[in-house]
Amino acid sequence: MSDEALLSIKPAHPSDWRERPTFVAFVTDAKSEMVLREALADALPDGLDVRRGNVHVAIAALRKMSTPNLLLVDVSGEEHPLSVLQDLSEVVEPNVRVLVIGDRQDVNFYRQLTQGLGVVEYLYKPVTRDMVARYFGNHAGQEVPRGEALQGGRVVSITGVGGGVGATTIAVGLAWHCATDLDRHTILVDPDVHTGTAALMLHAKTGPGLRTALETPQRLDELFIDRAAQPVTERLTVLAGEEPLAEQPIFAAGAGQKLITTLRRRYNFIVIDLPFANQIINRDLLQLTNQRILVMEPSLSSVRDTLRLLALPGGQAQARRAIIVLNRFGQPGMLSRSQVEDALKLKVDVSIPYLPKQLNLAATMGQPASALKGPFRSGILELAREAASVRNDGPAAATSVISRFKRWMR
Repeated sequence: MSDEALLSIKPAHPSDWRERPTFVAFVTDAKSEMVLREALADALPDGLDVRRGNVHVAIAALRKMSTPNLLLVDVSGEEHPLSVLQDLSEVVEPNVRVLVIGDRQDVNFYRQLTQGLGVVEYLYKPVTRDMVARYFGNHAGQEVPRGEALQGGRVVSITGVGGGVGATTIAVGLAWHCATDLDRHTILVDPDVHTGTAALMLHAKTGPGLRTALETPQRLDELFIDRAAQPVTERLTVLAGEEPLAEQPIFAAGAGQKLITTLRRRYNFIVIDLPFANQIINRDLLQLTNQRILVMEPSLSSVRDTLRLLALPGGQAQARRAIIVLNRFGQPGMLSRSQVEDALKLKVDVSIPYLPKQLNLAATMGQPASALKGPFRSGILELAREAASVRNDGPAAATSVISRFKRWMR
């Protein structure tokens, strides 16, 4: 693709990094606010956005606004600060740099924040102008450096064990749920640049960006992704193509790794509608995923293909076997769930019943079936808990917070 064609791709995402706030702070007291304004005035000559409120106020605000490049939050008085910082990480983009102030003078707490959670720096109160200028000032106003982030996004791949089993519908439903219901910055990637339908199901545009990224990965960066990805909602974008059937793109070696690395800096969740076609890019993406999901239907051929795909070795980032989704169980003339499980010699993880009326209604309304009430939505909620390691039942206790962070990063 020519440089002119690439430049014609307009920035699509509402929170393009060029439009993101440079620095936003949430503090609980007037003294800390005054110190921040005075100490960071030189580092941020265009002004500071300092707001009054604790970390819970910050979480509520960041659900509705673009993630700043640099974020400061106040955890003073929090009984379980690690738990609320996890909640924070789930509503901001992974490449945000986070500064924290609080009232704990514990070295172990400092290590948990900076080494366990990826916080850039922590200062305990009362903060002084010298402390803020020395330890926070060198981070203020900078562009986001690579590798310095609160979290890296989690990669989930959905693969149909055969054609027409409903994998794309489930991938679209999972991505919609993560973005719309869970407020996570989510991208749905469809590497089938010829006949993929993920973008079509969301009424999203396709473009040449994905092909260009995979053919010339040296051009990949977060700005390129912001230009190539197409917005669906405030927190859901789609990266997909629709290339002429007569053309066969030649994807560069290592393109999948570069794509995933770039996306993990930008999004909390990367959902890949990954067909099992015998292509290098598909095999690479399958190895790079954190959690594989296999979608099958209740048929003998589907059982056979599921067993074959389960036998494939997982990548280093995969901590558990692939999740099995039994779609359309109860369809007339098909196997029962117990017959499927007997044939597989293991339990199905998530089951979604045969719902032709609901799915046809969703298609007619032009929205994912997970946006509607009923069994399909329930199945997507269960799948999100299994695959994305997310909580749907409100704040959890602070026990084992570090282990939950590490599990989420796998």
